[in-house]
Amino acid sequence: MKTFIYALYLGLSFSAFAQNPKNVDFKSLNARLNFDYDKKGISGSVHYTFEVEGHKPDTIYIDAQNINFETVRVNGKKKTGWVATPKLLKIYKGFKRGKNKLEITYNANPRQTLYFVQDGDDQQIWTQGQGKYTSHWLPSFDDVNEKLVFNITATYDKAYTILSNGALADTITNGNLKTWSYKMDKPMSSYLAMLSIGKFHRWNMQSFGGTPIELYLREKDTAKFLPTYRYTSDAFEFLEKETGVPYPWGVYKQVPAVDFLYAGMENTTATIFAQDYVVDEIGFNDRTYLNVNAHELAHQWFGDLITEESGKHHWLQEGFATYYAMLVERRLFGYNYFNNELYQMAERLQQASKTDTIPVLNEKASTLTFYQKGAWALHALSQEIGEEAFKAAIKSYLEKYAFKNVNTDQFLAEIKLAAPQCDTDAFKQRWLESAVFPIQEVMGILSKNAFINEYLELGAMADKPFAKKKERFLQIMQSEEAYYPLKEEILFQIVKVPFAEKEELIKLALASNNIRVRQSVARTVTTMPESFYESYHSLLSDESYITREIALNVLFKKFPKNQVALLDETKKWYGFNDMNLRLLWLTLAYSCKDYHPEKKDDFYGELIHYASPKFDSDIRQNALANLLYIGKADPIVWQDLANALTHHKWQFVKFAKDNLRKLIKKPGYKELIISIAPSLNDAERNKLEALLNEK
Repeated sequence: MKTFIYALYLGLSFSAFAQNPKNVDFKSLNARLNFDYDKKGISGSVHYTFEVEGHKPDTIYIDAQNINFETVRVNGKKKTGWVATPKLLKIYKGFKRGKNKLEITYNANPRQTLYFVQDGDDQQIWTQGQGKYTSHWLPSFDDVNEKLVFNITATYDKAYTILSNGALADTITNGNLKTWSYKMDKPMSSYLAMLSIGKFHRWNMQSFGGTPIELYLREKDTAKFLPTYRYTSDAFEFLEKETGVPYPWGVYKQVPAVDFLYAGMENTTATIFAQDYVVDEIGFNDRTYLNVNAHELAHQWFGDLITEESGKHHWLQEGFATYYAMLVERRLFGYNYFNNELYQMAERLQQASKTDTIPVLNEKASTLTFYQKGAWALHALSQEIGEEAFKAAIKSYLEKYAFKNVNTDQFLAEIKLAAPQCDTDAFKQRWLESAVFPIQEVMGILSKNAFINEYLELGAMADKPFAKKKERFLQIMQSEEAYYPLKEEILFQIVKVPFAEKEELIKLALASNNIRVRQSVARTVTTMPESFYESYHSLLSDESYITREIALNVLFKKFPKNQVALLDETKKWYGFNDMNLRLLWLTLAYSCKDYHPEKKDDFYGELIHYASPKFDSDIRQNALANLLYIGKADPIVWQDLANALTHHKWQFVKFAKDNLRKLIKKPGYKELIISIAPSLNDAERNKLEALLNEK
């Protein structure tokens, strides 16, 4: 689960941007915005207030990526001197020392950061600022050190809800349009500005400290509210108590987005997260939103309240958010769970350190380094100075630098104040400046946990003959106290053991009624006698869409005579939002010659339907993967792959590119792929031609 979550977190780049002189201080932004969904456009006005102290600079800069400016006025003057480049608005005349006002009207058709997404018959519009830059849709500041108060007013079809940063101050309906006005009273960096427009249902909660919490889902997902947002209030209460600092923003909102680029984004007061995490009760067992939920919530302190001064210090945001999300899970699920997560992270980091030579304190560090090594560094520091001193340092750090930008030395100075005995220079060199992962220190910390010691003992038995460890394996499998990863490890160690020799262990694993352990049986037992069919078949009833998918695949392949019965039994399955079970079922039903031969075209047609642009990329990719597995030479499949090349979600684009490249290399297929070009639009055709022309 963690691998999936961390793989989806933001892959960031830190680029150059224009910086204003330090004596120019932008204070507030008031924006009024309108949207054209069909043209993927935005237009509106922005009113800034700013102050110039001391020497008046020659030019003031605002980042603006491919924005068309209609009017630019400083202090109401029509003769404001300004010039726009593809990346900047430069103002060189009209401002004065002291207080100033800047008024802009503009329009744009952003190629990134503001996304217009089809959601079935409905629409969604949402933003992703970090790593993409808000200045693509709103003239603003790519420099994270320029913090100001954002107040955003937006207008759209009255059937839709509009969300933005801050508290909702007012709504006004005018005909078919509705205007939503949001206000903030504290400053933030521009990358944290957000918009989300969709057909949402809202639930209202209140935190332990009295903060209003608004939780949103699409109207058709209302039945998934409880499993999706489970533990939200627990996480909120824990983080306030653990940091010692009350939630600083007055209101907190969460909303999912279809085809969101990453797992989640911590926009100030309003997290956007991937629709993948909207789950029912069964899906919750496989893909809980909790870790992402807690991670993005932790960012409201670490990243939003206090913000890195440059990419070099990115771990101060991602390492902290990762660690505090783990602390939330420790509070909910216990120390064994927490230490197991730490151990799995340590394994990944130790392996990565063999080739990754970039340390934490480097803006080019990997996501794994910023997030997971950063989190481990904090845990090691907490263990070194003691949790109470660590908490005191964190509280002081947050209070001292609230609404400001920070660097690593400032954080470590607070650690030194709380724990004078701590050699922060040595810690910095060992954990933050060195690319080496300090595995001995890590194992010393982990070995304090009894479960970890037992797990390591079990791992050391991997190369022993089965006969010499079977008795120990039986003891663990029979134990009700043994933590489930121990039983999973046993199942992975006996994969190659003949079934007859390990059958007793397999039956004990199934009898554990632990979803994770039973799922490990599904993964590891792929060859079995017919006498075990019913026992393995019981996995189809597990409260896990992943287990069901694995078990159906195995049973279908290993027991051909039962295929028709299996298909009848599972024909109403749908699974996750990506319809993993329905798409698997359609593929198996199509491939089974004895299953409704008269409906083969219907099964295939439904797969084609789900591969079309009417659906989100997860469903489309799943459908296309199954269609490619079936292997028909189908121009419709190739056209859908070509369409995917133009999608905003890079993961889907990569999938399409990789599979088109494979098809082009197959004998005779390049000409067939070329033949679909006339049926494509210009964007699709250009992308496809680029692939065809690759050397």
